[in-house]
Formats: sequence, structure tokens, C-alpha cells
Amino acid sequence: MNPQGERWTTDQVLALAPDEASRKAGGKLAAPGPWSETGADEGAVWGQCKGSGKKPYQAVVDIKGPAFKCSCPSRKFPCKHALGLLLLWAGGGGEVAAGEPSAWAGEWLAGRRERAERQAGAPSGAAAPPRAPADPEAAKRRAERRMQRIGAGATELEQRLEDLLQSGLASAESGTDSWDETAARMVDAQAPGLASRVRELSSVVASGPDWPARLLEECALLHLLDQGFLGIERLPGPLAATVRSRVGLTTEAADLLTGPDAATVRDRWLVLAQQDSDDGKLLTRRIFLRGERTGRMALHLSFGGSPGRPLDLALPPGLVLDADLAYYPGARPLRATLGERHAPAAPGPVPPGGGIDAALAAYGDALRDDPWLDSWPVVLTDVTPIPSHDGKGWQLADADGESALPLDPRGLGRTSLWQLAAISGGAPVTVFGECGHRGFLPLTVWDPAPVSL
Repeated sequence: MNPQGERWTTDQVLALAPDEASRKAGGKLAAPGPWSETGADEGAVWGQCKGSGKKPYQAVVDIKGPAFKCSCPSRKFPCKHALGLLLLWAGGGGEVAAGEPSAWAGEWLAGRRERAERQAGAPSGAAAPPRAPADPEAAKRRAERRMQRIGAGATELEQRLEDLLQSGLASAESGTDSWDETAARMVDAQAPGLASRVRELSSVVASGPDWPARLLEECALLHLLDQGFLGIERLPGPLAATVRSRVGLTTEAADLLTGPDAATVRDRWLVLAQQDSDDGKLLTRRIFLRGERTGRMALHLSFGGSPGRPLDLALPPGLVLDADLAYYPGARPLRATLGERHAPAAPGPVPPGGGIDAALAAYGDALRDDPWLDSWPVVLTDVTPIPSHDGKGWQLADADGESALPLDPRGLGRTSLWQLAAISGGAPVTVFGECGHRGFLPLTVWDPAPVSL
């Protein structure tokens, strides 16, 4: 490794950008002109960028995270200054020389290291004040009360579904407000997962041709979830964990890493995709990974977006992490939390994958264990994007032309669609995405470097 660590590619840097405007703004700052006091070492890049004021903005990036810090007022993470600095460093032209961090950069980096050491249980100079031990009996009583409230909510929801079936699905068209009220009741019952599925029922009503059939399918899945929770003590442990997570009961990430039942999986994890979504209140970041040795898929979720709670973890597609992951419990574990990292992130290879039949089989196997799954992450190799036979959409076709998988029209914008088609140019490509009952949603394509869609 060179003194500045393994350099990223331009595509890997741009994959971190929260939107297209940030990519363009960062690109304009990828020249040495506005920068001063730049430097890099094996774990970080820093520099000062001239802005509209007298004092330059101070930007520093922990490339082992990656994580970002900038003195500008932007609420985007990373901001255009961090992107511009990384692009300047990735260019490899010598504008960002190896050296020791500036005082302001070193202070922030040292703080991150201390926090990481405390989380890992390692000494970090001054010991953090011990946390007051939790009262296990009080925690048990709170958990029991919540289970009772959720059970009451599930029972009420079952009555609502029964009333709907007795009065006929057509009656749902005039009952949109009652669905909103039912969802609010599920929130009061501390069952956000049930509330979310009730809102989905409301969105299905009168949503297009055959909406009654789709509504009946969603009602059946919701009924299955209700019954699963009401009889949860009779379910196998992994399936019971899945039901708990589906109704909204969560497991603390710290318990997965350090609790009495903690179990981690060490592998070289290839970053397949990073996807951000914003519902207006909360920014959610999904990072998909695949184990090089185990072949296991993993999904890391983080939430934030407010000035006091930024999204700290950012991993552009194409990097490889030698790290420990701890999976959340379930019948088909996918979500995981990141534990100890054993080496800095480095560029990785194009991931191995399979054909369309293998992708459908993988989704089917996962659906057998978790019937509420909308999709399952898969890597497709040697597939070509082509128009559908009816001319109303697009699909991915196997190299032999015998199998094709429709692209999910609800999650793929026209820009991403044409970008995928342009990268392919009619030739087979490797694509990562989510395979589900609505089709395939592509997230990353390799050309040969990864490109986020």
C-alpha cells in the first residue's frame, strides 16, 4: 500500500454523492486552485477550500469509514467540499501529498479513533464513565407490556380485516380515512411494522386494474403476520425472530456485537451498492455487501440526515472490507451491523453471480423462510437489457436468450434505465440488484468498474 492508502477511483468517489447536484458541484472543486494545506496518509485526506467568505472551509475525510467533516453549513453528507477533495486525491496527480494531519484534522480523527476504541471495549487513555447497569426486571416488565399492547393491536387489526372481507373488498374504496385511523392505532400499539403494512393497504385501493386482487394478497400477508404474532410462542426461534422484526420489535446493534449470544462472521465483504432514500423526515442509507468466502449477502442500514445526526457510514460500491458482521436474528438473516475492521477498505473485483433462473431460485428460497419479503439481493452475470415484447417496459435477458426478467418499473427512473442501456450497449454486463415479485431493480452495473444506477 502506498503512503496515502489505496486510492479510490473517481466512480467510487462519485458513488458517495447524495444527489446529482452534489456530483456536479464536487466535480467543479476537483482542481488544485481552491485548495490549500491538503494532505493524506494511510487513513485520511484533508484540506482547506476557499469559499465565498474570508475563512476557508476545513474538510477532512476518514477513508477507513468513510466518514466526513467539513466546516461548511451544508446539510448534505458528504458535502461538495468533501467530494471535491476526494476527487482531487483520487486523481493521483500529486496535488494531495502524503504528510501528517493538520491540527484541526488530527483532532477530529483522534476523536473518531477514541470513540471506536470505546465501542470495541479497548482502552483509550482516559476511561469513559461507566454506564449505570440496567435493571433487568424493569426491562422485562417494559417488554411484557409492549408485547401485550402489540397483541391487542394485532387482535384489533384482525377484526378490521374480517369486517372488510364480510362487507366486500369494493367497500375499501370509500374507507381510506379508516385505514389511516387503523394505521394510527397500530402506532399507538407500538407496532410500527403493522402500521406500515396498513398504509400499504390504503395505497393499493383503487390504484389501477386488478387492485382488488392485489388488496386481497396484501390482506392475506397481513393476516398471516397477525396470526404469527398472536401465536408467537409456538413458532420456531428463527421464524419468531422474523415475526418480531416484521411487527416492529428491534434488536440493539450493540447486543449483536457484545451481548451474551453475540456471533460475528468475518469475511472480505465486497460493497455491492449504496442507496439513500428520504421520506422527508428521515434519511435511510442501505449498503449491500457480499462475503467473498461465505458468499452470504448482507444489508447494513443507517438512519439520520439531521444536522445533529448525520449519516456517518458511507461505502462506495467496489470496495472490499475485511471486517466482522453480526446478523440480526431471523429465519433468513440479511440485515447486519458492522463490527471490527481488520484492514482499511481497498478496491475489489467484479462480483461473481449467476443467471436469471438462479436469481429467481434464490428469491424463492428466501421467500420460503420469510413470506413477507418483497425482494432478495442477487448478482446477475452476462445479462443484457432489452425492451419487453409488448413495448411497455424493459427486461434483462440471459446470454442464451431463454430466460428474461422484467425490470421493476416502480423503482427505476428513466435516467437510470438509459444509463444501464448505454453502459451495456447491447452487450452482456454484470448487474447487482433486488429480485422480487415486481421484477428486478438494478442498483449497480460493472463497466468494468462499478457504476451506481
